[in-house]
Amino acid sequence: MHKPLVFIIEDDEDINELLAYNLKKEGFNVKSFLHGKDALNSLEKEKPDIILLDIMLPDVDGFDICKNIRSNPKLNQIPIIMLTAKDTEIDKVVGLELGADDYITKPFSFRELIARIKAVLRRYKTSDSLPYQKETQIYLDKDSFSIVVKGNKIPLTKKEFKLLNLLMSNPQRVFEREQLLEKVWEENQYDIYDRTIDVHIRKLREKLGEFGDKIKTVRGVGYKWEE
Repeated sequence: MHKPLVFIIEDDEDINELLAYNLKKEGFNVKSFLHGKDALNSLEKEKPDIILLDIMLPDVDGFDICKNIRSNPKLNQIPIIMLTAKDTEIDKVVGLELGADDYITKPFSFRELIARIKAVLRRYKTSDSLPYQKETQIYLDKDSFSIVVKGNKIPLTKKEFKLLNLLMSNPQRVFEREQLLEKVWEENQYDIYDRTIDVHIRKLREKLGEFGDKIKTVRGVGYKWEE
């Protein structure tokens, strides 16, 4: 049975050791790094199933590492969960905008972390040719900003892609319209309003065809992706 390999990039030795210990107990293979450059060098030789990435590193900013990975065609399908003491909204938005799949602030419970890791891994089926492939008949292709439905590639606009990526990366989570506007649209676009979200959701449902009903309307609140 394949044991998923986790890269831990965390400069706090105590936290790093605790993460490694708990992950090994759960049956994961683990490689730990205290410096970002060491991890990047290792990524050139070995590809993990998922990366736990701290933001405040002594040599390379975690955001830069995330950006580096997402811009590399050989690595951009690797899931990334950011671990950080930074809990401001803008830091979370930046992390997600750069391509992180989840964002956990310290302190956190290991039980929650393990659950998040398993949830992210379930959404991914690693493939060099099809990044971000889900274990279903539908997945997002991050290289071409498109959705693939039963083998048919359907192009999306940048906003459609970012909106769908956010929903699919957080199944069952309900996003208010205001949250979607903050995470998907630029802050300086003051003419954007709630109706814009509804229009984009309608277009996405049309493009998803028979899978369009996976985007659920939560009346009076917003939207969620239902697996």
